Amino acid sequence: MFAKRIIPCLDCDLAIPDGRVVKGVKFKQIRYAGEPAELAAKYSEEGADEIIFLDITASHERRETMAHVIEKTSENVFIPLTAGGGIRNVGDIQRMLKAGADKVTINTAAIKNPNLVREAGKKFGTQCIVVAIDSSRTKDTPSGHEASIYGGREMTGLDTLEWAKKVEELGAGEIMLTSMDRDGTKDGYDLELTRLVSEALSIPVIASGGVGSPKHILEAFTKGKADAALAASIFHFNEHPIGEVKDYLRKNGIVVRS
Repeated sequence: MFAKRIIPCLDCDLAIPDGRVVKGVKFKQIRYAGEPAELAAKYSEEGADEIIFLDITASHERRETMAHVIEKTSENVFIPLTAGGGIRNVGDIQRMLKAGADKVTINTAAIKNPNLVREAGKKFGTQCIVVAIDSSRTKDTPSGHEASIYGGREMTGLDTLEWAKKVEELGAGEIMLTSMDRDGTKDGYDLELTRLVSEALSIPVIASGGVGSPKHILEAFTKGKADAALAASIFHFNEHPIGEVKDYLRKNGIVVRS
């Protein structure tokens, strides 16, 4: 049995040179949470399996990527780093990988140019290409879920499940699946959405959006069938440290890394 992964997510606002980590509710109501490189080092020491950095406004603002933040972080953090936000082409992916990222996540660019997923997978290896899907519930698609772009600012009409299947065919190595409806609410993951996608794909699915307690992470694995669980608020504001979460999971029969 593969160990389940616990992944802190650092949503980064690059309004200042080194960036700052922020957290919102349903992609709004932003709160300051810390400095990216410092938080990443803290989470690495606490036992995080990976860390995901997302530049939350790069695609919307058509800005350059956050390679300098990754470069600074990778000097002292040696667990896998995933970076996303503002990735538009193969050149952007290459810059992030050279800066020290182990994986790159793409959302808006993948929807606008699906061939980018295939091209990037062939050039860099599918294991480092993560497709992010920011999804909302809707009555307008067969699955009842719709993918969005530009940090949730624009709905696409794409059925979330069908899009997830498509990017797997294109060569994505992993899916980061965020429920926009649950993001920051602490009400728990959208387990129906998570399970729907997880059971339909053979590649790993990272559950994202809505964690308020260790129980919610347990449910992502047992009910949602996810391979990894992403969380932000409970770690950023010291509500449930990573060690506490892993101890809880072990006690409930989930295999996690030390």
